[in-house]
Amino acid sequence: MIQLTKAPRLVATDLDGTVVRSDESVSPRTMAALKRLAAAGVILVGATGRGPRLLDLCRNDIPSADFLVLGQGAFVYECRYDDTVVELADRSVDGEVLLRALNLVEAEVGPLRALAEPADPARNITGDPMPDWPWPAVTLEAAPREVAFTGPMVKGYFVSDHHTGPELLVAAQDVVDEDLVTVTESGVGMLEVCPVGVTKAAGIQVVLDKFGIDWSDVLVFGDATNDLSMIRAAGHSVAMPNGHPWVQTAATEIAPAGNNDDGVAQYLEELLDLV
Repeated sequence: MIQLTKAPRLVATDLDGTVVRSDESVSPRTMAALKRLAAAGVILVGATGRGPRLLDLCRNDIPSADFLVLGQGAFVYECRYDDTVVELADRSVDGEVLLRALNLVEAEVGPLRALAEPADPARNITGDPMPDWPWPAVTLEAAPREVAFTGPMVKGYFVSDHHTGPELLVAAQDVVDEDLVTVTESGVGMLEVCPVGVTKAAGIQVVLDKFGIDWSDVLVFGDATNDLSMIRAAGHSVAMPNGHPWVQTAATEIAPAGNNDDGVAQYLEELLDLV
């Protein structure tokens, strides 16, 4: 039995680890539940750490979404009316700022491998060799840091051979001023370093402001620590049972099943049967 007491006006869901399964697909059942939600007049937002170069993939994974929040909240796109995508927000950070943050974190935890994701999608993600890069469909390019971290960036990726993603996050929060960059991680062992003030909650706020919706009327789903901002802000939040313990502790309740077993779909089906 779900614990939600009123129908939400807006639903925001993370993608990877939440509606996207371990085989990188979205099940027909989840697709149908999200489509039914949108048909009921609820605004649907997909919120992900994926950068704008993966906009088409995001649209394929959650085609019923009215809006997409990408790059941990730096980019917001409206996809409501036809195949035309309208950009509502676009935030970047200078590569030199990412390098300053990298130096601070390395001084704290030791050597890291680092990549920079340019805001220009025509440029590859570039930096140190990354043999265990988790997204083989995304092309990487090796280059010296002074070359890689040049110009406007979506974000940086910092990886340690000796520390987990959450461990790097805690260390970075101790030594990197929040007025320099925003740090987070997505559950794949990487520290992600973003423009100041960029969070999924900040990206969703762009949509809320457009419609005059309060966070008390928002339902969110998430699994990783980069979902904490929206988990904490929403009137009602649902963590995945496969999610990080920090997220499960912060959420209102836990989904009935994980991402591989249509947990979001099961929750939404019960919700839609009640409204």
